[in-house]
Amino acid sequence: MKLSVCLVLLSMAVWASADNPFSRAGKFIKDAVGGAGDMLRAYQDMREANYKGADKYFHARGNYDAARRGPGGAWAARVISDARETWQSGVSGRGAEDTAADQEANRWGRSGGDPNRYRPAGLPSRY
Repeated sequence: MKLSVCLVLLSMAVWASADNPFSRAGKFIKDAVGGAGDMLRAYQDMREANYKGADKYFHARGNYDAARRGPGGAWAARVISDARETWQSGVSGRGAEDTAADQEANRWGRSGGDPNRYRPAGLPSRY
């Protein structure tokens, strides 16, 4: 009896540590949720800072933070960024040029580029 319990526990430990589709899916979902949180935090910081010219920095930072979590975070960042830009381009009236610049900052951050490339002079250091 004790041997069979040990074998079952050992099998469960091996299965849990193995690279299986369930653990990959779980990590993807966890990363996606965390990435969505990163995007929300960047948006809230952007609203709080209310700093002229900082929009692209917060776009890059949100995407950068989310993508660092892994494929799930990068996926969430892409979906959220694309949805926001699609909605914004139809509502804000800022035009295709602003949308393209925002998307370039989004891609830069998601690809691991330093968000400080877009940081405007004088933005408080807490951001």
